[in-house]
Amino acid sequence: MKVTITGATGLIGRRLVRALKLRGDEVTVLSRDAKSASEQLGVEAFDWDPRRGLAPSSGLSGRDGVVHLAGESVAQRWSPKTKRRIKESRVVGTQNLVGGLREADNPPGVLISSSAVGYYGPRGDEVVQESEPLGRGFLCEVCADWEREAIVAEALGIRVVRLRTGIVLDRSGGALKQMLGPFKAGLGGPIAGGNHFMPWIHVDDVVAMTLSALDSAQWVGPFNATAPTPATNKEFTKSLGRALGRPAVAPIPAIALKALYGEMSEILTTGQNAQPAAALALGHGFTHTDLDEALKAALSLS
Repeated sequence: MKVTITGATGLIGRRLVRALKLRGDEVTVLSRDAKSASEQLGVEAFDWDPRRGLAPSSGLSGRDGVVHLAGESVAQRWSPKTKRRIKESRVVGTQNLVGGLREADNPPGVLISSSAVGYYGPRGDEVVQESEPLGRGFLCEVCADWEREAIVAEALGIRVVRLRTGIVLDRSGGALKQMLGPFKAGLGGPIAGGNHFMPWIHVDDVVAMTLSALDSAQWVGPFNATAPTPATNKEFTKSLGRALGRPAVAPIPAIALKALYGEMSEILTTGQNAQPAAALALGHGFTHTDLDEALKAALSLS
């Protein structure tokens, strides 16, 4: 299979490139720094700034699938300027990718576009499956607009899969990497009471879902990329403390996070009891379903 990836040097992208190459697939990446990406990943790369123009048709023509992972990190204080960058990187970036697909000769048959469980907004302990409606708030709006632009590719005869990803467990990046410092110092603990859900997933299972979505025509529409065993923040912090052999009892009040991160703190103090109902209905299996085991595996990743 010939696959093009955007955001290939990121947390999920690196693991996905490796998995595709291991099974013998031909990988091409689109990157703002093609030379650096090619050297890092050992694949063919084309220059593309998602916010500044259409994706190059030369990197899309004749491919079997495209995996779109590019986007500005949401894990930063949300100033008006930052919120604009976050939204443009996803919405304009996806719009420009689909524009490039429209111009491509022999375009790919499938587009897998990243999204997030932030689509649903805070949901308490309510079980959240893919059929649940859009929530309210900045991240909800970003996810909705992001997915809307991806769905445009369906008019080109392209099968579109939207992976609504939860908290990805990988020690080299994302939320887990940010948590390691305080927890290793014995300063970790439940956030804002710890009763909100954290829809986690091991990075290897995100990659496995992406491969299944590339390979099977049954994968269409939205899929929650989360483990089938979500945990509350309190359960997650206890498990991480056990994995590190450190106490995890220092509570972190919501007001402190609000002062530090502003509006962005909502993604730390609220969550979703998201379930991967669509993937399970297709018979997809998960390698890491026990949180203790998943964290130990994530901490041992190289």
